[in-house]
Amino acid sequence: MDSQSYKPVPPGIGMEENLFSLDDILLSHERLPCRTESVFPRLGFLEKSSETRDIPEGTKMEMPLWLAKGLYERKRRVLSVELPKVYREGWRTVFGADPIVVDLHKMGPYYYGLGSQMLHFDSPENPEIANTILQTFIGRFRRTMDSSQNTYNEDTSALVERLDCLERSLFKAGQSGLNSFQLWEKGRSSHLTASSLVINYRKRKITDLQA
Repeated sequence: MDSQSYKPVPPGIGMEENLFSLDDILLSHERLPCRTESVFPRLGFLEKSSETRDIPEGTKMEMPLWLAKGLYERKRRVLSVELPKVYREGWRTVFGADPIVVDLHKMGPYYYGLGSQMLHFDSPENPEIANTILQTFIGRFRRTMDSSQNTYNEDTSALVERLDCLERSLFKAGQSGLNSFQLWEKGRSSHLTASSLVINYRKRKITDLQA
């Protein structure tokens, strides 16, 4: 039996979420700059800089992603969500020039996940944001995987510290594959064994034959 008490659950793909994933739970608490488009009655206590009972229309405040998604409606304008700076045109130009030089963990650390979630909110810049995220991933993927395959038994902290959460999981998967290959090449890989169900079935069959 596997002695590991917790097996990591992978995050959702694209705009989908998997709330059994710790990464997606942490992502949902990323704060977004918002602007209220209507009065929020009796919620003034949520805005620390306000002494009023209500949150008035036009108030700029930060909200966690999960709350902004819950309040956002396309037909009834309750609030508008501003783009975090890393997804704005200036940074999109930087990513377009050379995505490898950017420290995504410092800018994120959920650059790809949060960018995908931003597409839930109507914005004329959504096509550009989606394209930048895709091209950034493509531009950085090969280097990430090459690094994971050329650092056997080496300190990888300097390589990993600049990676986004998704890239770190890919780097870890590449390292795991490399380690398994090295063990197989040295003849130290684990041997295939019959499952406990098969073994128990055979024992039960032998017992029935002997009865």
